[in-house]
Amino acid sequence: MVTMTNFQNYKHFFPIFKNNPDLVYLDSGATTLKPQIVLDKMMEYYTKYSANIHRGIYGISEMATEEYEKSREKLRKFIGGQDGQVIFTGGTTEAINLVARGWGDKNLVEGEEIVVTEMEHHSNLIPWQELVKRKNLRLKFMTVNNYELRVTNFGKVIDKKTRLLAITQVSNVTGSVNPIKKIIEEARKINPKIVVVVDGAQAVAHRPVDLQDLGCDFYAFSGHKMYGPTGIGVLWAKEERYKEMEPIKFGGGMIAEVGLLESTFSSGVEKFEGGTPPIAEAIGMGVAVDFIEKIGMTKIKKHEEELTAYLRFKLEKVAGIKTFSAWQSGIVAMEIAGVHPHDVAQILADRGVCVRAGHHCAMPLHKALGVEATTRVSLGIYNTKEDIDKLVEGLEAVKKIFNI
Repeated sequence: MVTMTNFQNYKHFFPIFKNNPDLVYLDSGATTLKPQIVLDKMMEYYTKYSANIHRGIYGISEMATEEYEKSREKLRKFIGGQDGQVIFTGGTTEAINLVARGWGDKNLVEGEEIVVTEMEHHSNLIPWQELVKRKNLRLKFMTVNNYELRVTNFGKVIDKKTRLLAITQVSNVTGSVNPIKKIIEEARKINPKIVVVVDGAQAVAHRPVDLQDLGCDFYAFSGHKMYGPTGIGVLWAKEERYKEMEPIKFGGGMIAEVGLLESTFSSGVEKFEGGTPPIAEAIGMGVAVDFIEKIGMTKIKKHEEELTAYLRFKLEKVAGIKTFSAWQSGIVAMEIAGVHPHDVAQILADRGVCVRAGHHCAMPLHKALGVEATTRVSLGIYNTKEDIDKLVEGLEAVKKIFNI
């Protein structure tokens, strides 16, 4: 039996549970719930200093600018990104597209190669597919074995022509935690000039991230997957790579001087943040960092490790369920033979249990796993042992309905 040591219930931080006391939310891989502290901070912006940033010389505009830039610095420290720049984006997808367009179009040349993995979320695959078409490059893949990357055959995938490696830190389907530091070190033994882009969307809320130690060139993540707002994310760019980038969004706020026929751009990070940004969301994302740090990443990681172990223990007792998981984080995909994942999710939803069904924006990985779609459980800080018990009760109900 899995025991839960000093296990805490963090639901009281999240007002959604006051309005939905019977809610069992097991879909944090899609988006996390928002603590009251984040919501309060965003409302503070709208009610106390709701002005545009960087442009006004009056008090509330200066206050908004200060809070916005304060969040940028919080996020830089949170990920150990002191030797690079934090660019606010609309989320992980926009951040990776910014790398593909703003760095890739300028720096990659015909005949070079990009390597990605079979386990990537579509937002860390499709931008590279499109870049390959634009620049006449070659796309190669690191494959998956037993829910984890094959990291022993680097020499067969990465070579002197490989200019860019794009890789997720944590799989949003199997929960596999890739040894990013080791992968980067091995890749650079083969090609010291390789540029590495890491999708950290499923990592930053669940485990410590130190980009000084990791050694990547770009790191992308979203606010809404770390207890912050939707519509905001970060692209961190190593200083050297940052200087090689070009903006892809043009207009107000990102310029130095504009003429009728030609314009010059700001030399600062705002060059990549054209237009009015999601100010309240950026400020809220900074407070999400405060929330995570208040609890402590060590406690968060231990909490989720214990829950994941309990989830595995309980699921292994349910006959007829096949799991697709490395059991390295709180993300588990599963199937019940003969039952479509959407039916599983619907029956669970009728019992107040929220899970995700489908291919989870990872079609190539599902094909590699030999399954069309799965039902996915993904844990957050607010989950409890009782949530998992209710999930298992729901899965038994699915089996009963389908006579399994």
